[in-house]
Amino acid sequence: MRRKDFLQKAIFGLGLATLSPTLLAKTAENDETFLPDTAAKNINNDFEQVGFEHLPATKNDIIMNKTMGNFLIHKADSRGAADHGWLKARHSFSFASYYNRERLHFGALRVLNDDEIAGQRGFGTHPHQNMEIITIPLEGALAHKDSMGNGETVYKGDVQIMSAGTGVQHSEMNPETGWTKLLQIWILPDKQNIAPRYDQKTFGLAGRKNKLQLVVSPKHKEAMWINQDAYISLGHFEKGLEKTYDLYTPTRNGVYLFVISGSLQVGDQVLERRDAIGLWDWPAVELKALAADTEFVLLEVPM
Repeated sequence: MRRKDFLQKAIFGLGLATLSPTLLAKTAENDETFLPDTAAKNINNDFEQVGFEHLPATKNDIIMNKTMGNFLIHKADSRGAADHGWLKARHSFSFASYYNRERLHFGALRVLNDDEIAGQRGFGTHPHQNMEIITIPLEGALAHKDSMGNGETVYKGDVQIMSAGTGVQHSEMNPETGWTKLLQIWILPDKQNIAPRYDQKTFGLAGRKNKLQLVVSPKHKEAMWINQDAYISLGHFEKGLEKTYDLYTPTRNGVYLFVISGSLQVGDQVLERRDAIGLWDWPAVELKALAADTEFVLLEVPM
């Protein structure tokens, strides 16, 4: 991909990542709208070109990474960090001012941000294009508005998904006085330039107690649809519980598992709070909770 084309995708497809903290705070207060043509016009003046000014990994990079083994570990304290006062974020992959050449993505998984948003603050109206964006609230509430006319609030137990497709503008705000905590996940789409689409659903917490609760899927009716051969499951296990996750597409997909709380054994590897593991060429993954109230999100994505 040419550098110019990649930068354009970074601005429009990954729009939020290229907005500076000052501009994000400003939009949160004034609800200003950043149109794609405005973004292109002001890129050298108003937008910080950080994080995504780099070219994507080459084929040789990916091959070299795979020859080192069929799993990788991302410890909690090895993630990127940002503190803007109203927003405290940890980045599992390169995002905004955090850039790590070895952490550009995991297969089709492009972003996994662990965000905390102060009360009455949030991300003002901004654009996205050709990205599957999933939000999983952990604490508090998040109010969503978009250019498709949707206006909803999600809480813990809910999951939100937006297919940005040909282009959509949205805002995400914390409507309460306390802090909101959430996971923000971006997955590269299977098809480009589809019609934008928004959905959210209350799955409830009971459905993931000692179970794998499927919340996002391209083909299961009980889950929310995604424009990719990707599957997202949530688990909340008691200590000692063991489960096997069988991949839906084992010949093509890998698994990225992120521990929200507690301690989890994945195969022979032990993960603590906010640790993550990525695995490929595994048809099934063995899971065992090593602590009470072990919560995690499991993402199966094309590699």
